[in-house]
Amino acid sequence: MTDSTNTPPDRLSTDPRSDHYDADALQRGVGIRFKGVEKTNIEEYCVSESWVKMAVGKSRDRFGNPMTMKMSGAVEPYYRDIAGDGETTAAAESDAPKTDDAEQAD
Repeated sequence: MTDSTNTPPDRLSTDPRSDHYDADALQRGVGIRFKGVEKTNIEEYCVSESWVKMAVGKSRDRFGNPMTMKMSGAVEPYYRDIAGDGETTAAAESDAPKTDDAEQAD
């Protein structure tokens, strides 16, 4: 894989009506660290302009879209499948012997 396929887009939105919507990137799983803290309520981000739009609670506007608040700061997007490789592999390896032992006992 090249570096460009391992780097999320500079700007991404979860709204299908947006010009910055990318279904392939979202399906792959994009994680966001904003000001060094993992965030799960990001609706849109831009790395080059250093901002994110966060969903504010469970509030909705009159069209049913989440109410958002634009905040500035360091934005670090990453693909979850790349960041989680080591953790997932280690967890799978630790679970594998337990299931093998249980199957052998039966």
